[in-house]
Formats: sequence, C-alpha cells, structure tokens
Amino acid sequence: MPRKYLTTIISGFISGIFVSSFVDFGWVLAALFIFLGGCFFLFYGFNRVKIFLAAGLIFVSCGLGQLRYGISDFGGENPLMESKMGQISVLAGIIVDEPEEKENYLRFVFEEEENNSKILVYAQKYPEYKYGDKLKISGVLKKPEDYHQGVSLIRKSRKPLDGANNFSWPAYLAKDGIYYEMFYPQVEFVSSGNGFWVKEKLFDLKRKFLTAISDSVPEPHAAFLGGITVGARESLPKNLQEDFRTTGVAHIVALSGYNITIVAEAVMLFFSFLPRYLAIGGGATGVILFAVMTGASATVLRASVMALLALAARSTGRIYAASWALFLAGFFMVLQNPKILRFDTSFHLSFLATLGLIYLSPFVKEKLFFITDKFNLREIFAATISAQIFVLPLLVYKTGLFSIVSLPVNFLILPFIPMTMFFGFATGILGIFSGILAAPLGWISYALLQYELFVVDIFAKLPFSAVNIQGFSEALVILSYTAIAFLLWLFDFQKK
Repeated sequence: MPRKYLTTIISGFISGIFVSSFVDFGWVLAALFIFLGGCFFLFYGFNRVKIFLAAGLIFVSCGLGQLRYGISDFGGENPLMESKMGQISVLAGIIVDEPEEKENYLRFVFEEEENNSKILVYAQKYPEYKYGDKLKISGVLKKPEDYHQGVSLIRKSRKPLDGANNFSWPAYLAKDGIYYEMFYPQVEFVSSGNGFWVKEKLFDLKRKFLTAISDSVPEPHAAFLGGITVGARESLPKNLQEDFRTTGVAHIVALSGYNITIVAEAVMLFFSFLPRYLAIGGGATGVILFAVMTGASATVLRASVMALLALAARSTGRIYAASWALFLAGFFMVLQNPKILRFDTSFHLSFLATLGLIYLSPFVKEKLFFITDKFNLREIFAATISAQIFVLPLLVYKTGLFSIVSLPVNFLILPFIPMTMFFGFATGILGIFSGILAAPLGWISYALLQYELFVVDIFAKLPFSAVNIQGFSEALVILSYTAIAFLLWLFDFQKK
C-alpha cells in the first residue's frame, strides 16, 4: 500500500480515537462513518476518482477508531463493584504491579479475583508487600476523584488540586483500567509468588539494587541516584522534589519519555569516543537496561521505543524515515491502548521530546557554533534545548508552572548525568555482591550527586526561578505547536 494511503488511514483512525476521548457518540456514529466510507468506496469503484478513495479511507478508519475507543471501555466499571460503593467490602486478590513506597504510606494496584477489577489501594507503610502477593483486604470502596496524590496518615485525606486543573486523576487511572480506590483497609497476607515470575525477578533485582545503593551512598543522594538510574523517586524528600520541579529538572528522576529520551541521547554521547555504531549501540543498550531494571512497565516501554527511535534518527540522519517510524510506533501504541492518546502525559512527553530531537536538534546545533564540540557539549546543549522547546507548552498547560532557570540548570547538570548513571549502576550492581567493592564507586557517585544537588539548590532559592502561569488553555497549546511547526518549516525552507 502506498505510504500516502497508509498515512490517511492512520490519521483517520487517530482522529476517531481523539474525538471519542472527549465525546462518547456510541457505536451508532461509528457505524455511520463506516457506512459513509463504504459509499465512497463504491463511488470510487464506478469512476476511479481518487478523492472518493481518500474520503472512504478517512471515514472508515475514523469509524474504526471510534469503535476501538469504545471497546477499550469494556470490562471497566463493574456493576457488582459499583453496588459496593461507600460500603465496607472484603475482597481477595493479587498485587499486579510494583508497589510505590511513599513517604508515609504504601500504594499498590490490587486486582480483585472475583470480578478482575483493579483497585488502587493506599495502605500503611508497614508491613511491606510486593508484586505477586495475594491479599485479603477489608475497607470502603470509593471512586477516584480529582485530588493531589499525596496522602496523610494523620488526616487520612487529600487536598484538592491547586493549580494543575488540566490533570484528571480518574481519567489517568482509567487508562490503566483502574476505576476504584480504597484507603487504609485491613490487610491480611495470604501468599506470595502469584505474579509473572519474570516480573518478580526484575522487581527483586531492582530492590536489591536500590538497597546496595543506599548502603554505599547517604541520603538524599541515594534516593536521587535511585531516581536517575531506575526511576525510583518515591523516597525523595518532598522539598527536593519541589526544587526539581522549580528548576525544570524533574524529568531526570521521573519515568517519563522526556527523561529516557534525554538520558538515551546523553549515554550515546558518553560513548562517542568509540566508533559511531558502537556509540549508538551503547545508547540503545542504556535504554534497554533502564527498561529492564525498572520492571519494563508499559510507561517505560512506550518511552523506550520513542528513545530508540530518536537514536535511530540521530545515527542515520534520515529525518523523514525516522519521523515515519515514530508516527507508526505511536499508532501501534494507541491501537494497543487508545486512552493514552489523551490521558497519558508520559506518552505525550515521549512523543514530543523525540520529535524535538529528530526535527529541531539539527537546526539548533548549527546555531550553537560558538560552543565547542569537545566532549560533545554542542550536541548535548542542542538536544537539551530541542527537547525543552518541544515539551514546554504541554508542561506549562499541565502544571501551570514555567521554570525560568530550566535551561541553565539543565546545561550544568545533564553533561554529568551519563557519568553519574555509569558509576551509579556500577555501585548498585557491585554492591549486590560486595559492599567493600562498591564503596569507592559510591564515593565517586556521591561527589557527582553532590554537585548536581548543589546546582539545583542554588537555582531553586532564586526568587525568580519559576513563575505560575494561569489560564494557559488548550488553544494556546495548539497555537504554540503551530508556531513551532511554522518555524521548523521556515528553517528548512531557508536551508534549501
């Protein structure tokens, strides 16, 4: 099939999913679109006018997209579970993902065995539970509401959102099939080892890795190192997390596509003294190791695919082919889970950051002629600026926060992240076997971490480090990306 027709089909399918994510028209409208598409195909069969073929492809694919989104809602809200809302319920099931250890509580996804309904459970921090544990819980079942994710053991309540009003907590959970929550139930441990054995081994390796790091590096440096190596940022102090957000480097310790894309680029640059194919291989290996060490969750896998595509684009220089591969990968991800198109910010950041590295980075690199190529600093700065520009409108829209010091802080920190990751990985892996062998590498890691935290602390204390931007609407987001696309076209036109 010619690429232009395949592009038409993908565009129509994505459009159908996108519209359905805002307004549920039901299967009737989808059937109507498919019927109209069939009529256009019939017209094309009579007179061979290509506009009828294109219209038929658009209408049929749009209708199929609407149907796919509707199918994704099947098996969601269960009538039996709905009848238990607000009541004390006793449920048996299994922890189906790695529990998140927060500052004063434990949060995990619990799949109830009778109806296969997923519940987000907030429990006491101790005793600890892990993936694959079978539990019996007794508590009040509730529907998710738009609140902060922070929970207080004393107040046992959550504060309303105070700025990021563009984020829907229920919709965010629904994309993963989670429609219920339970706070601080009575928990009875039944058995362990009920999950997929590969994931159990990966999560166990991650726990040993983080324990080895904490034995070799003091806090909060150990928590920071755990974040940049395997994305374990749960134990970071709240004030440090706030400093990261203020200075625009929260991506370094988040399992987002923005983080993985930048780190993948940095790892490849770290190995740039090797032949080019080995440097590319080093970057790809870094991405794969990161995905494996973090348990290969859906979020990380999506972000890793985007990062690998970015590496392919930078290595081959074939922007058109790389962009086509990016859109094709995005299509299959949306096909697998349609709700990520609107409700998964990590997917959005992955896609945008990769677009920035593919399209904008070459132009930015040309303009940074005054920066030396030694240690690939010009490449690092170009990648940083490009990714920052492409994700900035979305981040401002989602968070309402604009970090004025983001670029300088990223410039000062990102060149050292590959080295920090290298010594961090070495510290954790050696520490699993011998704390004595890991100690010298832990000291080097500590020195690098101390520098990075010092930079964050200095800039976060500046009174003008970040500003709140209220009223950054969807229209402004669209306008921002339209302007970016126009500038890219202008740069490309001038170059030709």
